Amino acid sequence: MIRLIAILLVLLTPRLAFPACAPVAAASPKVWRVAAEDPTVHITFLGHASFLIETPGDVRAVTDFSGVFAPNRVPDLVTMNHAHTSHFTMQPDPRIRNVLHGWQEGPKPPRHDTILRDLRVTNLPTNIRSWGGATEVNGNSIFIFESAGLCIAHLGHLHHLLEPADLDALGRIDIVMIGVDGAFTIGQIDAKQVIEQIHPRIVLPMHYFTMGTLARFLDMMRETHAIEVRQEPTIAVSRMTLPDRPTIIALPGPH
Repeated sequence: MIRLIAILLVLLTPRLAFPACAPVAAASPKVWRVAAEDPTVHITFLGHASFLIETPGDVRAVTDFSGVFAPNRVPDLVTMNHAHTSHFTMQPDPRIRNVLHGWQEGPKPPRHDTILRDLRVTNLPTNIRSWGGATEVNGNSIFIFESAGLCIAHLGHLHHLLEPADLDALGRIDIVMIGVDGAFTIGQIDAKQVIEQIHPRIVLPMHYFTMGTLARFLDMMRETHAIEVRQEPTIAVSRMTLPDRPTIIALPGPH
């Protein structure tokens, strides 16, 4: 009888699924499935603030797309931000079917929720400094990419620390792409604090212009993070291969 009860409990217990990005990208329907194999996302640093994200279902997305740092194949989706023309273009390749602007263009903040096969993309608007030093409300978006049970946040041209409401909206984030130039976006100490606010498992530095700037950031982070400086611009990541210790991975590429 005890054995029979134990078997029934196993059969009736729901299968564990990977937690979704929450709550920005947590609403149904989910776009990934737990499978016997470990689905892998490939991320390639194209340069400046542009990364190519390739899902197990062969969806290709590029962050902060300006047309300068572009992959060999036309992406299915691109995101853009408004701080400088190195982060957007008003004349993208017409073959790109999904172009998501991260800045406010009308009376309401930008709101995106796009699903392409096994990729879901949502956004969280943030403010930026204008060229004259004023605040451009909702001039930037943090874009969240959800695929294969991973939650990837590209912070764009983030200029400020995050508020509790921002962190609540982001929820669990596994991988963060953050500008570490220390001048045009936010200071490196503030970038460190943003990382501590989000506490991702992997940090991908971007927007740093010189190797000296990158080296200063890495030195500042060594006490709290493992540091990896790669020779190849692409990493393959799955939920099972996320590092136990928070890790910064510096990928080579033009800046």
